[in-house]
Amino acid sequence: MKIVVAIKQVPDRDAPVRIEANAKWIEERELQWAMNEPDAYALEEALQLKEKHGGEVIVLSAGPERVGSTIREALAKGADRAIHILSDDLGARDALGVARLLAAAIKPENPDLVLTGLQSEDLGLGQTGVILAELLGLPHATLILHVEKTEAGLKVKRELEEGWYQFIEMPLPAVLTMQSGGNKLRYATLMGIKRAKTKELRAVNAAELGAEAAPTVTLQQISAPKKQKSTQILGGSAKEAAAVLVEKLKTEARVL
Repeated sequence: MKIVVAIKQVPDRDAPVRIEANAKWIEERELQWAMNEPDAYALEEALQLKEKHGGEVIVLSAGPERVGSTIREALAKGADRAIHILSDDLGARDALGVARLLAAAIKPENPDLVLTGLQSEDLGLGQTGVILAELLGLPHATLILHVEKTEAGLKVKRELEEGWYQFIEMPLPAVLTMQSGGNKLRYATLMGIKRAKTKELRAVNAAELGAEAAPTVTLQQISAPKKQKSTQILGGSAKEAAAVLVEKLKTEARVL
């Protein structure tokens, strides 16, 4: 199988975030960067499929020069080669614009499977992978936890609400957006890091791909969430109060 995995470099989740003076985005000068977690699970799924069925895993990422460090991490984990779409205006592109870039780079590869993360940790739109499938004219499924290769194509496990799962059979080629938590992520070994230095990393300028950059959706302003404190007294018996508390944790706090 030839598998393309689209990954994104995002601010490290532990990095301090400061909003720019114009409130258009966050200050990036002193940020630390990491691979988007859902994309890391997509990469892991691709590597496991390759280990079971053979083939090739190609990593694809768009962004400025700094994205190269995340691409090399993916190569060190076991990807065979990589494509870096050099773009300094990625932040000015909406989900459609990014998907157009990715689609233009993917089409010449003619892969059997395209994997992306469900959503990015910085914007969290959850749209790029689905739009990518439409641009490529391929069937797709979202919220995928596990992928199994079959004679007819694929059998995938989708995560639904409240602990429910859905199993779908679909043909190849296809596009899947992966949910976090389906596998145990591997670390890059010392040998993998050494091998990554010899693997192909092809850079292509975004302008060469001919993908439109004009956004259909623009980000007007961002702001930090307001800190609010409130106290609620739950009446009734202990059993009744516990039931109300659980319901509030599910529907209001959304921590269960």
